[in-house]
Amino acid sequence: MLGIFTDFASWLTYTILGLSPDTKLGDALHFFVEDVSKIFALLLFMIYVIALMRASLNVETVRDYLARKHRSMGYLMGSSFGAITPFCSCSSIPIFLGFTSAGIPVGITMAFLITSPLINEVAVLLLMGLLGWKFTVLYVVIGMSVGILGGFFLDTIKAERWLQSFAAKALAKGQSNQHGSTNSTLKAKTLSFKERHQFAKEESFEIFGRVWKWVIIGVGLGAALHGFTPDGWLQEHLGDGQWWSVPAAVLLGIPLYSNATGVIPVMESLIVNGLPIGTTLAFCMSTVAASFPEFILLKQVMQWKLLAILFVMLLFSFTLVGWLFNFFTPFL
Repeated sequence: MLGIFTDFASWLTYTILGLSPDTKLGDALHFFVEDVSKIFALLLFMIYVIALMRASLNVETVRDYLARKHRSMGYLMGSSFGAITPFCSCSSIPIFLGFTSAGIPVGITMAFLITSPLINEVAVLLLMGLLGWKFTVLYVVIGMSVGILGGFFLDTIKAERWLQSFAAKALAKGQSNQHGSTNSTLKAKTLSFKERHQFAKEESFEIFGRVWKWVIIGVGLGAALHGFTPDGWLQEHLGDGQWWSVPAAVLLGIPLYSNATGVIPVMESLIVNGLPIGTTLAFCMSTVAASFPEFILLKQVMQWKLLAILFVMLLFSFTLVGWLFNFFTPFL
């Protein structure tokens, strides 16, 4: 299904504009067209679906289950949902807003948001073919653990204080219904499909209108860096496995942009050319989940303080992951 965006990008870039896929400009523009069209479609689709569900389901029941008696299970469920959904951080924003509007605690929502760009089923299959099942299982366990522990930490420091005002208001409104009346639940269940569709359509246009320009800016930055990064530079400078090479690789991944599926071929190329597995994973995780383009988009739902906390937390986690993989590689 998602291949239609690749085909569209190839048609526009290589057929209509006449650029060569072997040129850096052609590669960068293809990346930009494919990701922008894919993210726009996913944004509109997911905002609509989540809004339709919110208008149809008793979200108070879900919220209460996750927020009160089963908070620890909520982190696991949020991270697991992130692992099985093929979204990057930017296309996860509508789901983030949907969870927030339902009054689900920020930590559980963040467990989803952190895990989602790191793991998806396609990336897992590709990684298994590249590194084998032991490395793949370890990667999935670590990726989900980062999401779960990150969500717990952000709940502990009450990170909801640093949401953007519209997201904070949506969370407060959702949580104010924690002891909602039967009438409000009945109303949610008895809305006609036309009413639910109208609500979902209005929500879709409102949120899309707020974030579309940031998608273009973020992906544009990522595409430029994706197309013009010198080949072989990482292997040449970070291939000896020194301790500092892992945090250096994490920092180098920040300006770049990819998704979990698209980064696997890059990972394969780096490993084949001699970059240690842990250093490669740290670089790729940073590229997928801590890049500047991702954070430009996340700025629309988070204040700078929360972004900074999330940023430092991810960089520390990815560095630790890289060191662990480099240490255990001889034993796996």
